[in-house]
Amino acid sequence: MKKNITTTEAIFPMPVLMIATYNDDGTVDVMNAAWGTMLERDYVILNLTESHKTVQNMKKRKAFTVSIADAEHTTEADYFGVVSANNTPNKFANSGLTATKSNIVDAPIINEFPICIECEFVEFQGGKFGCGVIGKVLNVSAEEKVMNGDKIDMSKVQAIAFDPYTHGYYKVTERVGNAFKDGFKLKK
Repeated sequence: MKKNITTTEAIFPMPVLMIATYNDDGTVDVMNAAWGTMLERDYVILNLTESHKTVQNMKKRKAFTVSIADAEHTTEADYFGVVSANNTPNKFANSGLTATKSNIVDAPIINEFPICIECEFVEFQGGKFGCGVIGKVLNVSAEEKVMNGDKIDMSKVQAIAFDPYTHGYYKVTERVGNAFKDGFKLKK
């Protein structure tokens, strides 16, 4: 029997996304965002408010990157979520991570995270039911160490997911099925 609980943030897993931009002075800004996904094949959507320094930077620079956080860098990923660039302008430097300027968009690629999605800022939707940031995916890159040939092997990425029930992080590591294939076993 199911029991009612008090949380409304009940979707698990939630991605742990590192959203990176450049500040006005050219320094790197990164924030942790669990409320993001693909809007359609080549568009991302991030449920963020305009109060974030990162969103202000996106709107000015018209670009941002989205990196998939991995287990090896859980502490740094969490740090980017608990410290605001509005109060700690040097938070990226404090993390000890490094960045490279994208050749595609005016935003940094965080070197230590294995997958990076480079996006052009499309629009911000505010208001009570506004979706937040929408970006067009212009490029996706992955470290060779997390690939098998031309495909990403998620078991090698060691991506982490956010658990809204207990506020934990969990590794996403084991493939358990084949999308768009396994379900046909039940087709009559």
